[in-house]
Amino acid sequence: MHYLQITFLILLALEFLYIMYLETFAPQSKQTARVFKLSPQVLQQQEVQTLFKNQGVYNGLLAIAIIVALILGHTLVLNYIVAYIIAVAIYGSFTVNKHIWWKQGIFAWAYVAVTIYLHF
Repeated sequence: MHYLQITFLILLALEFLYIMYLETFAPQSKQTARVFKLSPQVLQQQEVQTLFKNQGVYNGLLAIAIIVALILGHTLVLNYIVAYIIAVAIYGSFTVNKHIWWKQGIFAWAYVAVTIYLHF
């Protein structure tokens, strides 16, 4: 695997660990409010905190899956995870914020671009 692919995968994993941190461990923080464009009042709601914490676990597990697959050299698994992240980012751009496709997916898109470039 090319060093650029590895770099983008590591950045992708770090991004998802950061999102997990915001959602699971700091759901009421100013940073969480800024990143997700939510008011502090909304973030104080127990239902929102529960939803965030649950979603944070998913993001954390995606990061761990990327790291483990990278260590084990499972390119097919990495490609699937990247495709999954891109699909979710595209869906989020339609349902939440039009900028999510690149904010959440920038490292995944970069990985795909490098992978395509290296194969052609």
